[in-house]
Amino acid sequence: MAGKKEYAVVLSQERIAEDIYSLWMSTEAAADAAPGQFISMYTNDGSKLLPRPISICEIDREQGRLRVVYRVTGSNTGTEQFSRLKAGDTVPVIGPLGNGFPVGKAEGKRVFLMGGGIGVPPILELAKQMNCEKKQIVVGYRDGETFLREEFEQNGEVFISTEDGSVGTKGNVMDVIREHGLKADVIYACGPTPMLRAIKSYAEENGIECYISLEERMACGIGACLACVCRTKEKDHHSNVNNKRICKDGPVFLSTEVEI
Repeated sequence: MAGKKEYAVVLSQERIAEDIYSLWMSTEAAADAAPGQFISMYTNDGSKLLPRPISICEIDREQGRLRVVYRVTGSNTGTEQFSRLKAGDTVPVIGPLGNGFPVGKAEGKRVFLMGGGIGVPPILELAKQMNCEKKQIVVGYRDGETFLREEFEQNGEVFISTEDGSVGTKGNVMDVIREHGLKADVIYACGPTPMLRAIKSYAEENGIECYISLEERMACGIGACLACVCRTKEKDHHSNVNNKRICKDGPVFLSTEVEI
């Protein structure tokens, strides 16, 4: 169920890596949120009408709180304005939005939870909720600023890749799997398109059930504007073409459903 617009209250915010910020907010969206969903955050700047979709990193239903971890992309952008928020400030949000990861598919199975870049944060809540036989968290970073690493280590076996080789395997998340000879029955992944393309290909070659969360620039966030479509095997009943709306039908898809 799509959320309603409300004013969330900022509880805390900190910079946890270069251009990466962690923000906890008090919001009604926490009651229904699931791993892999996102919220749309609005700035308080009237010149920026469209919200920014931000993945949910952690869910605290008891306290009615959500954590988002996001990257600031340039000066005077929406995300840069979010980075200035302090405890007590309010921010307009809509959420939770989109379809999350099917957590129940992993029960009794060996699982890869894979994240790359700013696709790393949504993997944390997934790792916390995942009940499976073997939980292997494979996360990729640019360099040694391996944000959220400690939280991941409390929730599964962690394998890290860095582009510069400063931590873990030098290369990407697929290099980690090859280097350690890791095996899985189900894959859950979120990250940039080239990474997801490689994971989709690997999963299909090896007959592994795979769910991917597509990172795409969204506009409305509720499926009305068709700005964030992806190619699919089936026709979308909304537009009658072979597209699905990432914000509404996704962002999580079975890998065999979509073309990337």
